[in-house]
Amino acid sequence: MTNILRQFSFELPTRIEYGVGIVSKLGDELKKLGAQKVCIITDPGIIKAGLLGKIKPILNEEGISYGIFDGIDPNPKDRNVESGARTVSSFQADAMIAMGGGSVIDCAKAIGVLVSHGGERIKDFEGRTKVKKPILPFVAIPTTAGTGSEVTFSAVITDTENNYKMTVKSPYMAAKIAMLDPELTVTVPSHITASTGMDALTHAIEAYTVKVSEPVSDALALYAVELITQNLARAVKDGEDIEARASMLVGSLLAGIAFSHSDVGSVHCMAEALGGIYDAPHGVCNAVLLPYVMEYNAECCIEKYARIAKAMGETFETSREGAMKAVERVKKLAKEVGLPSFKSLGVKESDLERLADMAAGNISTDSNPREMSKEDYLVLFKKALAD
Repeated sequence: MTNILRQFSFELPTRIEYGVGIVSKLGDELKKLGAQKVCIITDPGIIKAGLLGKIKPILNEEGISYGIFDGIDPNPKDRNVESGARTVSSFQADAMIAMGGGSVIDCAKAIGVLVSHGGERIKDFEGRTKVKKPILPFVAIPTTAGTGSEVTFSAVITDTENNYKMTVKSPYMAAKIAMLDPELTVTVPSHITASTGMDALTHAIEAYTVKVSEPVSDALALYAVELITQNLARAVKDGEDIEARASMLVGSLLAGIAFSHSDVGSVHCMAEALGGIYDAPHGVCNAVLLPYVMEYNAECCIEKYARIAKAMGETFETSREGAMKAVERVKKLAKEVGLPSFKSLGVKESDLERLADMAAGNISTDSNPREMSKEDYLVLFKKALAD
């Protein structure tokens, strides 16, 4: 209850439309925005899966002209953003549709920043203060249950010159509408379902335990933990289990709202360092590092970890026992859904110092419930590599 007396504010600029088949209402939503020319921001995987076939007929029926930009890498790069901005500007789009996973939606936000500000380099907008006005309006249609990017107002983009993940953040970057349709997630391969699901679980756990947590995000995070823990393995095992898919999509949504109004902690600091150097999948990085950071944080989070264990369905006699069960449940779930080991990411021992330095410099390090220095990060990286 330590955050009950702390001041907080809660802002959700994005309207959420959720339900099986809800994407059929896309035309109505675009009309409300007054959109006549839209650019669809997506990636080759979405096109290959045929998901654009869900929205193209709607646009044609409404007489809305559209262009497509699909030049987005799994971890979006500054060059992707800058190329996309040129495409959107050349098309003279008055709105965007971001259809895909977190990489696509983050990239769309950053593209919107450049287009609305007349910028050329997304690097110039790094941080929390550089975005000065609303970006080009867009509708976010997530096709994975993981990042919650459809309801956050930040974008994580790889700075390819310096090989690290930078954050551009502002409420001005929020999607106007998020349309969450569980049917769009059924074609996601099992390994991506696993990694994005563990990413969402990390968001929820970190949002609940960081120093800057607040009561609204706490409530969202705990329900997200419950939904994800109960349904991730089901969704991985049977991608067409629509109830499991729906539960994961809602869990990811709630976790996204939670961490965007609270923060993430050292798991993300370490994962983003890995992603910057090795271009490794963000969800996988979070999944393999989460237990190590939880163990490190445990002494500062006994009661909260016990509450997490309860949300996971665990039973226990003492809070300390519950906290340890939360850590073990995370390890078990990662194995159950087939997540790889840290060592399998190909991390070189010679890079550990640099990784630790990058993690320590991450803007979310100060939010971690236990103090983290470069040396502390180095210890955790070494432990993960040795296991």
